[in-house]
Amino acid sequence: MNAKFRHYLLCCLTLVLFFSVSGCARQVAQNDVRLAGQNSLLVFAGAASKPPTELAAAAFTEKTGVKVELIFGGSGYVLSQMELGKTGDLYFPGSSDYMEIAKAKGLVFPETEAYIVYLVNAINVQRGNPHNIQSLRDLTRPGLKVAIANPEGVCVGLYAVEILEKNLSPGELELLRANIVNYPESCEKTATAISLGTVDAVIGWEVFEHWDPERIETVPLKPEEIVRVGYIPIAVSTFSGNKELAAQFIDFLLSPEGRRFYKQYQYFTTPEQAFAYIGEERPVGGYFELPEGWVVE
Repeated sequence: MNAKFRHYLLCCLTLVLFFSVSGCARQVAQNDVRLAGQNSLLVFAGAASKPPTELAAAAFTEKTGVKVELIFGGSGYVLSQMELGKTGDLYFPGSSDYMEIAKAKGLVFPETEAYIVYLVNAINVQRGNPHNIQSLRDLTRPGLKVAIANPEGVCVGLYAVEILEKNLSPGELELLRANIVNYPESCEKTATAISLGTVDAVIGWEVFEHWDPERIETVPLKPEEIVRVGYIPIAVSTFSGNKELAAQFIDFLLSPEGRRFYKQYQYFTTPEQAFAYIGEERPVGGYFELPEGWVVE
């Protein structure tokens, strides 16, 4: 073998080795990217579950190493974000109403849906109830400042409208609507309106009191005034690239380890607990179509 041929052979072997190593490096990089994608979850959530869900997500991350990014807001608003962005691993609205919309639009896998906790409507006032609000009709008194969440995108606002339409006369509705000074865009902002004292009362969830017990007090509605018990469902998004990991997060929330955070804030974990609080059984979940007259300008 002459020197020229040996030099040629060495060059060929060097090129083969270079491309082999480069190919392996590219494959390793691709695997790293794929694994990185599997090591995080993006959750679009209604704010009705915010305090315990933040704790549960942190516990899941500590246990598994999987980062959980939570985007909270009105359930309808975050659903629009998920749909327009074509992204997200899980949808976690504050009631069945918006989950039904998500299923109808094909934005979640229906077979993955699970119910995490249950909610009951109530009137929330400032601690000590300085205006002595005892009933829905008290909210019609002139001079009171009332808020309900924007019913076009927030579950608790939709439930509030359903309750008002069922229980008040047209004249009483007119008086109450004259007292509404704010339509917050999430459950969190609705509860905060009471915490900060910017309104005298909201029609919210009973659980708001347990978010801020020093500043929020709950006035229960009469059993006959409550139309239905709400529940907070969760399902895997059809945009998810991490379906198995998303399902693991749902399993964690349903486990005793995950449920303890919701119990800490005194959410109802069964319909029977909600019925016991109300004093009567009520339909669970369902869907309510917002009347045209309640569209917020």
